[in-house]
Amino acid sequence: MPAAGSPLLLVVDDEPSNVEVLCDLLEALDYRTVGAGSGEAALAAAGERRPDLVLLDVMMPGMDGYEVCRRLRADPRTAGIPVVFVTALSGNDDKVKGIEAGGDDFLTKPFSRPVLVARIRSLLRMKEAQERLAESYRRLKALEELKDDLTRMVVHDLKSPLTGILGSLELVLDGDAGPLAPEQRRLLDDARERGVDVLRMADNLLDLSRLEESSVRLQPRDLDVARLLREVAGEWHVRAEREGVRLAVEGPAGVGVRADEGMLRRVLANLIGNAVRHGGPGVAVRVSAVPAEGGVKVSVADTGRGVPETEHEAIFRKYGRADAGGTSSGLGLTFCKLAVEAHGGRIWVQSRAGEGAIFHFVLPPRPPEPATASASA
Repeated sequence: MPAAGSPLLLVVDDEPSNVEVLCDLLEALDYRTVGAGSGEAALAAAGERRPDLVLLDVMMPGMDGYEVCRRLRADPRTAGIPVVFVTALSGNDDKVKGIEAGGDDFLTKPFSRPVLVARIRSLLRMKEAQERLAESYRRLKALEELKDDLTRMVVHDLKSPLTGILGSLELVLDGDAGPLAPEQRRLLDDARERGVDVLRMADNLLDLSRLEESSVRLQPRDLDVARLLREVAGEWHVRAEREGVRLAVEGPAGVGVRADEGMLRRVLANLIGNAVRHGGPGVAVRVSAVPAEGGVKVSVADTGRGVPETEHEAIFRKYGRADAGGTSSGLGLTFCKLAVEAHGGRIWVQSRAGEGAIFHFVLPPRPPEPATASASA
């Protein structure tokens, strides 16, 4: 008598004697068995009993084995059950049909008992490994979602006191608390800028989650990209001078695109900010926009330390960072990638270590419909 926890095998054949012989053989090997004499009965037994493996005859009246296998694969409850065709058919065309129907193996009658047993054991081991892998993935996914939820909660809670700190710094810098010595003003200016950097990173993280979940929508409007470049670059002009970075904007007026302005500003601010913060004294940063493919191509080039070619994909991944130069905070470039892709565009980097970097992104004339995301919502 097979043990209660041993694998359950479904034997399907329209000849009762064939079912009986196979079941006796398998039970002697400590497998539990259940028999079915037709395709319809096989589908019902598979849905109810969820066997670990199916031994399936092909030539049956009504629904043949190929159709049974196709229906097993189409049902999420039974899609992962290994199927072995056991049949008198031996032609290559028959085997091809079995593979196309979703079968995992094909045994021709009369079959060798050791071969049958070896293939059953192999498929059961593979099924067990796949189930362990799927369970590990589910647990990892749950942990990842928990981590993201906790991170969003912490970041959201930190934004309120951080905003208060920045407001207090603004009041002091405006002279509301009395005159400041030059060195005091320099230190407070630096503290404010670092605080703004942290606030941007917090916004990036929160918006990343929304973009990943596609839970917000684009709010597109017609934009003059050259004007937008000048405005965003202007916001970094003082910081660039303080860091010893030469910042220039190029591009003809009238380069237009239909896009979410708030999101596009954030993309530009991330790219320009990375170049200014990580470039170092003497680095030149050039921002440009040109018509391309009916839309617009924007480039942010710098003469800094560059990005090794092996890191070109990693820096766009969440928490990714180039080994040489610390190009990304690990969030900004991921936000840029998701934001550009939400518009139906693409973003990439041209760079080698020690030779500077050029970040390009291309936007189509208008975002795809239906629109899916917005950082400004």
